[in-house]
Amino acid sequence: MHEEIKEMRKQIVIAEALGGSVRIHAVDTTDIVEEARKLHHCMATSAAALGRTLTVTAIMGSDLKNIYEKVTCIFNGHGQAGTVLAQADGSGNVKGFIGDPSIYLVREDGHLDVGKAIGTNGTLTVTRDMGLKDPFSGMVNIQTGEVGDDFAYYYAVSEQTPSVVNVGVLVNPDGSILAAGGFILQLLPNATEEVISACEAVAAKMRPVSTLISEGMSIGDIIHMYFEDANILEHKDVRWYCGCSHEHYKDALATLSDHDLQEMIKDGKGADIHCQYCNKEYRFTPEELKEVLELKQRG
Repeated sequence: MHEEIKEMRKQIVIAEALGGSVRIHAVDTTDIVEEARKLHHCMATSAAALGRTLTVTAIMGSDLKNIYEKVTCIFNGHGQAGTVLAQADGSGNVKGFIGDPSIYLVREDGHLDVGKAIGTNGTLTVTRDMGLKDPFSGMVNIQTGEVGDDFAYYYAVSEQTPSVVNVGVLVNPDGSILAAGGFILQLLPNATEEVISACEAVAAKMRPVSTLISEGMSIGDIIHMYFEDANILEHKDVRWYCGCSHEHYKDALATLSDHDLQEMIKDGKGADIHCQYCNKEYRFTPEELKEVLELKQRG
């Protein structure tokens, strides 16, 4: 694989427990969130908001059936952070961005105030693109803006799946990411009252997954700490990967109208395109725009 592709490889661990009545997804996303933080120059609260969203979206992506499918999660809570968006595909690639990466808000208890940064006056939208004509979208009102609570609410309302979503990001004093990860447990339709009670007990004693990762625990250790009978079903690779390229944006320019391309060529300044996911800049000269237009007109 090419050197320039920053893979940041980790693995999502998928398991079942309590006699197959509970499904678990868990992942250490420390490297992925650190890569996002560096690319977007995030302050601590922005890094936590984006990192939590990336983590849950990556887990959702692990359930996609093929490499062409995508899931996109968007927080629009009208908070100071603006839009927070993450996208994952069926190959284990995840990317995202935050409207304002410069947010640093701290609650009275000393924790980063992700809820205030994202805001609660808006929605969480989850869109699954299965390659069909119309993607499936589910939308719920943001509950706390803390991300985990909001995804748990989404699962309950839009997918009718009772879930516990434990997601967190710890930031070092120098701004780098100390630890990040997610742990999602979901009740399957065959769950008995006994299983439900057992899961409620686990949820009540859960510590932040990012804290456990920072203490050196592996994802497998964390799963077995909460569910001794857990059976690991599979591991799925996950990595930060944008995938943008000069060729990609050249194809995007071809979707513009002939009139718009002609105006840009006439202007003589060419076109500058900024990738919102990785902050790379792509420059297209007037000559390249002419080539795009000619290829488009030839059909």
